[in-house]
Amino acid sequence: MTQALAFPTVSAAGSIDAYIQAARQFPLLTQEEEVCLATRLRDDGDLDAARQLVLSHLRLVIVIARGYLGYGLPHADLIQEGNIGLMKAVKRFDPGRGVRLVSFAIQWIKAEIHEYVLKNWRMVKVATTKAQRKLFFNLRSMKANSDGLSSLQVADIAYRLSVRPDEVIEMDTRLSGHDVALENDSDDEDAFAPIAYLSDHSGEPLHVFEARARTHLHNEGLQGALATLDARSRRIVEARWLTDSHAATLHELAAEFGVSAERIRQIEVRAMQKMRASLAPLVAQA
Repeated sequence: MTQALAFPTVSAAGSIDAYIQAARQFPLLTQEEEVCLATRLRDDGDLDAARQLVLSHLRLVIVIARGYLGYGLPHADLIQEGNIGLMKAVKRFDPGRGVRLVSFAIQWIKAEIHEYVLKNWRMVKVATTKAQRKLFFNLRSMKANSDGLSSLQVADIAYRLSVRPDEVIEMDTRLSGHDVALENDSDDEDAFAPIAYLSDHSGEPLHVFEARARTHLHNEGLQGALATLDARSRRIVEARWLTDSHAATLHELAAEFGVSAERIRQIEVRAMQKMRASLAPLVAQA
């Protein structure tokens, strides 16, 4: 009988570096060993088999957790949450499907880390719906820099993530914000808290000028790009992305034009590519 392997924790290892070093000591499993252990767990409830499956994949959690360090949360906490996802994956893993555990576990690990990040990244929740979660974990990587998004960039990101432009703007605003106390909790009379100076600056000349410039760029640039399209392509783009009410589905437009939904998708893709090429000089100027 093989000796039971101990599950390392950050506190037991002494530091995150020591934990990572300890996790790397556990050997990787061959596919035959993995199937054997998973079968023992499924058929006999063998906890030692489950332990070995988990330990052999700890390094996978470390790699995945490292990708979420940009949210300012402790690496150790991200790893521990990822380990919970790994254990859930091991519990649900079916060796009869012919899929390696590493492929099956990735989504479970990411799901637990996502939940932890969303709950702890801000005092106020930044993402509650499925679309907001998708935006939260993709918007940062899609932004060229930390500056605000132009209306043209908003439209491009909304198209690529299949969400509405107003949702992109709202999430970008949330990501750019910070938790700030509304009232000052110190005794310093010279310290100012937001409650003391909250005011509306929208009427100031500079803000008015910038707002008009953005509106002009959005209206003129977008209308010019739409003008490059044929009537059918323009109708598809407007119905899918530029309506304030219900956005048309591919199947609804397919029925309208008497073609397949795949044909509508192809037309939409070509139209968006043509519009992006038309808007590229304006985006560079912005």
